Amino acid sequence: MKVAVYNRIVDVDHYTELQYLFDELIKRSIEPIVYLPLFYRIKSSIRLPKDVRTFHESADLDESIDFVISLGGDGTLLDTLTLVRNKNIPVLGINFGRLGFLASIGKDEMASAVTALVNGTYVIEKRSLIHLDANKPLFGEVPYALNEFAIHKTDASPMINIHAYLNGEFLNSYWADGLIVATPTGSTGYSLSCNGPVVFPDSGSFVITPVAPHNLNVRPIIVPDNNVISFEVEGRADEFICTLDSRKEMVEKNIQLAVKREAFTISLIRLNENNFLQTLRTKLSWGLDKRN
Repeated sequence: MKVAVYNRIVDVDHYTELQYLFDELIKRSIEPIVYLPLFYRIKSSIRLPKDVRTFHESADLDESIDFVISLGGDGTLLDTLTLVRNKNIPVLGINFGRLGFLASIGKDEMASAVTALVNGTYVIEKRSLIHLDANKPLFGEVPYALNEFAIHKTDASPMINIHAYLNGEFLNSYWADGLIVATPTGSTGYSLSCNGPVVFPDSGSFVITPVAPHNLNVRPIIVPDNNVISFEVEGRADEFICTLDSRKEMVEKNIQLAVKREAFTISLIRLNENNFLQTLRTKLSWGLDKRN
């Protein structure tokens, strides 16, 4: 079995846990393939096999890789997905960060997580993605996101007016700081912080949520993800910000944009005892009432 290990910036305080993970992998006869920048950072501090292999880009992850382990928070896991792309390699997120909503497996669960990989006692969740089409090249080879696509005004500019269409039919004009189109996975992220609803990961929908709308009667709306959602943007500034998860680009306001469901999905691994409702309760304190 081969497992690719990815991390953006590992803190020295986590070296003990990192060493423990590699020891567990080697003990279970699992070959670790280490992200090259990570290898350079830890090679003098972490015991690794002498002939350890490395990878640096998406093309290095071939069909021989059984799993990818993402070490960090949710942002690290989102970065991992830009490497995995459409290769259908399951991703296991171990939380070395703070909240860890997507990377929900704790550092204290690493041994049981490795055991689950060996024994096949895990659950694979297929998560849908959102795909961006534009009349100008945007976001290179990864024009998709797991959480959300967003349009946002620049820091110093006034509000923008975003005209949204469903399959060419006018939906609404949003006079606001921005507009979010979230996947079910992303409904617990940026959209939630803007008063969007929580939806289940397998709901097959998009959540359209305005950011600081000027009109009080404008509310988030849930639409089926078989719709193509297109946009026209007006404003005093010549440019606005376009984002896919944590990646952003500055674009001119006359650009043509449309989003739809991506043709492929991403496979996330969870342990049997973890599920979406449990994560809602433990990570977001959903339903918590301190009076009881």
